[in-house]
Amino acid sequence: MTGEEPSAESPLFDAAIRDDDVLELARQDTTWLSTGWRGGRTTADAAYCLTVPEGWACEDLAWFVDDRLRERDVDPERVAAAAGGDAPVLLTGVAMRHARGARLGPVEAYATAGVSNPAALPTEPDALREPAVANGGDGERDDGLPDGEYVPGTVNVVVGTTRDLAPGALANLVAVAAEARATTLLDRVGFPGTTSDAVVAACDPDGDPAAFSGSATRVGAAARACVREAVGAALDARYHEDDPPASVDDARYGVRNDSKAIVFEP
Repeated sequence: MTGEEPSAESPLFDAAIRDDDVLELARQDTTWLSTGWRGGRTTADAAYCLTVPEGWACEDLAWFVDDRLRERDVDPERVAAAAGGDAPVLLTGVAMRHARGARLGPVEAYATAGVSNPAALPTEPDALREPAVANGGDGERDDGLPDGEYVPGTVNVVVGTTRDLAPGALANLVAVAAEARATTLLDRVGFPGTTSDAVVAACDPDGDPAAFSGSATRVGAAARACVREAVGAALDARYHEDDPPASVDDARYGVRNDSKAIVFEP
């Protein structure tokens, strides 16, 4: 790969949906940075988005990933990489027929969008509550923070570029994608994310070098547009017959973070 920008004739990823519950995004010897399960920086030939069953609960995610990918006739070496943590894997309750992609300039992005578990973040002072001293003033404070995780929905994003990003630029691409996702969700459904969102960023180590990926760069600007379009299209695909929840109260799951942190000068 030499940094050629993706097009309809020459896409960045070789994308394939397998039986509506596996999305394979393949590109040989790609550098990935994932915030999902067994995340971090890796080099692999593919990343995967997997649909989990209704009411799913699994204590052995490696077994689940291995079993699902083998059932879908994924190449055994790629199965081993995914189950072993060397290839990115994102999980969601959304069927892969609702996944959507977008490309612009040196960037291509894919998204799945399920918002049954919104994570609202009120910003109005009157909506926030001070940490309360609990148990008769024994010093323990109720900070209102959740103790568990909610995973039925998820807005997952995979964004890649033909450029060879510096380590900091690849990490920043995760932030750029998350910002674009949050902006799109705020506009479309009124909250910035769900309780289990994740991002995978990718770059081509044989591409033209790029030291930065901020919003003023070609990579960053293209990524913002691609994520916006992919997330919006994925929402339309998932909710074409019914409306997404308008608030946490309307959703099946979700959280509202109205806890107020203590502010201080360093």
